[in-house]
Amino acid sequence: MNHSVHHTLVNFIWNVADDVLRDIYVRGKYRDVILPMIVIRRLDVLLEDSKEDVLKRHQYLEELKIPPEDQVQALEEAAGYSFYNISPFTLQSLPKYDGKTTVTRLIPW
Repeated sequence: MNHSVHHTLVNFIWNVADDVLRDIYVRGKYRDVILPMIVIRRLDVLLEDSKEDVLKRHQYLEELKIPPEDQVQALEEAAGYSFYNISPFTLQSLPKYDGKTTVTRLIPW
């Protein structure tokens, strides 16, 4: 990514932060929200293509009563990465749920 594209993206993100987070967070604390959300979104995008395979594999392993610690390798293989997500949620699917339901169901995530 060249410098001008990078600079444009950085400015866009901080402008969105100014518009959306104004009066919710102190300006200097934006990074406490923005940077973790960027990382979470990036991980969500990486896992998007393998989401269904991971969930099916997890369900199968649960039906076999395989302990969670013994499922790691199979789930990483299904995800194609050394990390995975067994939550049925994605960041794109969360807005479909009301706040209370979402928070309650996100706890295992």
